[in-house]
Amino acid sequence: MDKSNINLTKSIKAMLKRGKVAEIKELLLYLHPADIAELLVDIQNGSQKALFKLMDYEKAAEVLDELEPEIQIDLIDSLAEKEKAEILEKMSVDEIIDLLQELPESKVEKLLKKLPMDELEKVKGLLLLSRDSAGGIMTTDYVYIPEDTPVPEAINMVRKFGREAETIYYLYIVDRDHHLVGVLSLRELISARRDMIVKDIMHKKVVSVHVDDDQEDAARAIEKYSLLAIPVVDSDQRLMGIITVDDALDVLREETTEDIHKLAGITAEEDIILTGSPLKAAQKRLPWLLICLFGDLIAGSVIKGFESTLETVIALAFFIPVLMATGGNVGTQSLALAVRGLATGEITAGNFVSYIFQEAKAGLIVGIICGAILTIIALAWQGNPNLGLVVGAAMGVALTLAALIGMIIPMILNALKIDPAVASGPFITTVVDITTLMIYFSLATCFFNLV
Repeated sequence: MDKSNINLTKSIKAMLKRGKVAEIKELLLYLHPADIAELLVDIQNGSQKALFKLMDYEKAAEVLDELEPEIQIDLIDSLAEKEKAEILEKMSVDEIIDLLQELPESKVEKLLKKLPMDELEKVKGLLLLSRDSAGGIMTTDYVYIPEDTPVPEAINMVRKFGREAETIYYLYIVDRDHHLVGVLSLRELISARRDMIVKDIMHKKVVSVHVDDDQEDAARAIEKYSLLAIPVVDSDQRLMGIITVDDALDVLREETTEDIHKLAGITAEEDIILTGSPLKAAQKRLPWLLICLFGDLIAGSVIKGFESTLETVIALAFFIPVLMATGGNVGTQSLALAVRGLATGEITAGNFVSYIFQEAKAGLIVGIICGAILTIIALAWQGNPNLGLVVGAAMGVALTLAALIGMIIPMILNALKIDPAVASGPFITTVVDITTLMIYFSLATCFFNLV
């Protein structure tokens, strides 16, 4: 939060204490919903609920959409039954769905009863759709126009229904059976000759997504084609709703956050700084850490297996940390590239082999350079050219394999229909550590036995 918002928060807190309700209401009228949401997060406690209740129902509905689910539920619970109903009526269908999906079933039923009958039918139908699908994030508040509508009548339809729509930049054209047959921008409609019908000026090639498509695929389509909204259709090409760019951005942000958490070996639900408890955070992290613990024990057993080699050349132990750390870093870098490539669709079944070879070449180049540097350091430090050659060769081979491991494991998981982000940093690091030690001591054993 910047300095101006901090000062505003302090001012509102002071006004709440002094009971200056009129001044606060007037101030809230001029603030953007996102700014009010930020204030509510900062204020918290009883003052948070008191401030929320000072807003008119329309502004309160807009502010709720900017808040995290936990805060939404807390604020909704603090309202009287009549106030809940009023705010729900002001919310768009997709916002209501997002809220209901976070509530327990008992509360969902109570809130559904407060919706108008026409809204109730829409919401019940959408709640049946998968939460992570295109249908789960679409809204049914959009403007559609029959294909045989004259331009003047179409303009009147936009004026009549546009106020309730999520967006009117795109107007979707349908036939008698509500099949999506075209799209038209608002600018094209307004600038069209008044003696034409919309079928004559619409674009017949429409980018759309299926209702059961993954929400991330829908968001990617909006990003790829630089759209402000994308229509959602069923298997018969009937128009069911639209997904707007703001919802797509939310999806991409959530998916990115989830992948980053998984890469770190924690869960996306965990946020110890803001909402989580230390005990809950520990419970979620413990499984990954236990896997890594047993992996490191295997690494220790590798060292024990080459005990005789280590006793022969004690200086080998000096370079274990740098080999393991550098290999782990390279593996994690390749992992990040692989997960991002799979998430964005850049890496596909058709080109994954070329990506693997490309990463292997990059790992080899990095390995040769780092290996040469480590050879020189080992020679200068220990004065043993044989040790320098072993350490340098081990570094070169280990970094090449680390790059391959970091790239291949996510691809294998993706092929098995497992989220590639679960190939987290700690897991990759453990695998690379074991591999690096095997390479290092195998080379050392072979080399010093030959010398």
